[in-house]
Amino acid sequence: MAALDAVGGYECVGALGRHDPVERAASGVELLVIATPDAEVARAASKVAPVEGTVVVHLSGSLGLDVLAPHTRRGSLHPLVPLPSPEVGAVRLRSGVTFAVAGDPMTVELARALGGTPLTVDDDRRTSYHAAASIAANHLVALIGQVERVAASAGLPLGAFAGLMRAATDDAFSLGPRAALTGPAARGDWDTVERHREELAAMSGHRTELAAYDAMVGLARRLSLDTALPSDPAVSPKAADARSEAGPVGGREPMDGEVRVA
Repeated sequence: MAALDAVGGYECVGALGRHDPVERAASGVELLVIATPDAEVARAASKVAPVEGTVVVHLSGSLGLDVLAPHTRRGSLHPLVPLPSPEVGAVRLRSGVTFAVAGDPMTVELARALGGTPLTVDDDRRTSYHAAASIAANHLVALIGQVERVAASAGLPLGAFAGLMRAATDDAFSLGPRAALTGPAARGDWDTVERHREELAAMSGHRTELAAYDAMVGLARRLSLDTALPSDPAVSPKAADARSEAGPVGGREPMDGEVRVA
């Protein structure tokens, strides 16, 4: 809640831990935030006595609103940004990130108060949304971990590849993933791909490296063959033109209120 305290308009009146009594946590506040691990959200919400007018919000990306029963005013607020520590999180939450919101309109107010962009994700699409978020963050970091290991076998540090990774990521967002794709799988250069595979297979204890490489070659090849529809609202004219040239291969103001975290 340090991020909300910093933007003003909200006052955090306290935080409750796992060993604190929470039955009256919704009393005397306009907003109760349940910030437990996903598996504990429903249990925590069920222990809190409902209070008419108090909004109860969870921060899970994968859960729907049903886990907040029996509370009437329910919401979810999930920031699309890594939060490795409270200090880093307090800054990143106010850096203009996207928030997946659902339920009570107060979730939109909270996202906007933090300077973010609220996007509504309904319960029936929550799992797909969270899978995409996990791929975007967790899988990307795991893939960079593979770069580090394979680079080390060539006597090179991870930092040597930083410019390449950043440029590729920037291109993917500015041009679209298909137009940004380069490399042997996109070109159909299977001799090079096979040499990569042989080298990875020869590395002692690196069976997972080859399996991961094969999986990513498959995804790269699929992407290179995908045809993006220019009518897709997510595809800009610039991106659509670039893909065509590539060919088939290749708010309201925040209210004054009090907040409690459970």
